[in-house]
Amino acid sequence: MIHPRNILISPIITEKSGEQIQNLNTYSFKVSINANKIEIKNVIERIFAVKVISVNTIRMMGKPKRLGKYSGKRPDWKKAIVTLRSGDKIADFEV
Repeated sequence: MIHPRNILISPIITEKSGEQIQNLNTYSFKVSINANKIEIKNVIERIFAVKVISVNTIRMMGKPKRLGKYSGKRPDWKKAIVTLRSGDKIADFEV
């Protein structure tokens, strides 16, 4: 089994995710590109002691970038949008 902190990389805190937290009780995380929905659900429930209703994942493709004559690409990553049971909160996200 992969260590939970290797699956869950970081929270995503933006204006849009802040509105989703307040209105829909959904939280956004940057997760390992190899993680599946079941692993993400188990890790969130274990780390934050909340009940997860659903997990939606999105593969984000890295953007192409240039610096002068050199071109490259940012790495691909995966985003997980987690919906919690009503009444459950993750205190680290509260503003």
